[in-house]
Amino acid sequence: MYDNFINKQPEIRHVTRKEIKKKIGERIVEIRESKGWTQSELARLCDKDRQAIEKIESGKVNPSLFTLWELADGLKIPLREFLDF
Repeated sequence: MYDNFINKQPEIRHVTRKEIKKKIGERIVEIRESKGWTQSELARLCDKDRQAIEKIESGKVNPSLFTLWELADGLKIPLREFLDF
């Protein structure tokens, strides 16, 4: 039974913190731009400053789960959308 469970699991590859921050940032840019919004507009909706948005989008910082939730709320998307990469 255990072998059957293990064989059905998707293969998980090791990803670095840097790769995750970059991918999440790229995803935020993609979603924001699809809405035609600037960094300043997103920042205003999330009660952040534009520089904070720029740092997150460029992968320079590691946003907290709460910050990601605030961004998702501002973008009007489910939080899981940031992890769809």
